[in-house]
Amino acid sequence: MMNFLKQVFTWWNGQTLGTRFFTWRKGEKVGEDEFGNVYYRAPSALPASIAERRWVIYNGLAEPSTIPPGWHGWMHHRVDTPPDGDYEARDWQKAHEANHTGTAQAYRPAGSLFNPQPAEAEAKGYKAWQPD
Repeated sequence: MMNFLKQVFTWWNGQTLGTRFFTWRKGEKVGEDEFGNVYYRAPSALPASIAERRWVIYNGLAEPSTIPPGWHGWMHHRVDTPPDGDYEARDWQKAHEANHTGTAQAYRPAGSLFNPQPAEAEAKGYKAWQPD
């Protein structure tokens, strides 16, 4: 019952009723990643001009950063085939890290009001112009 209410009243928890209905009518399940996100596709109504439609149903909160690199390439039509089960990320691809915005781990540059260390007064590298 709670899952149904989430689908009716929120868009950020999994899928809405509209997405569920569209997925049921037109979606073809392509695969699932290690985070439990499920990927779908549907053929285009105009195949000569528009690529197939691809979408993901997130496991839990709709957090796009949870899409692994292999699936990201498929979602954005960079590759035609979805990654298989033994996909290995390249050396330069980072593992998923949750979005830290609004948490204590968020990035706070020097000079930010939320940075716990006070900003050091920087020496001016110029002399301000003064009228004579």
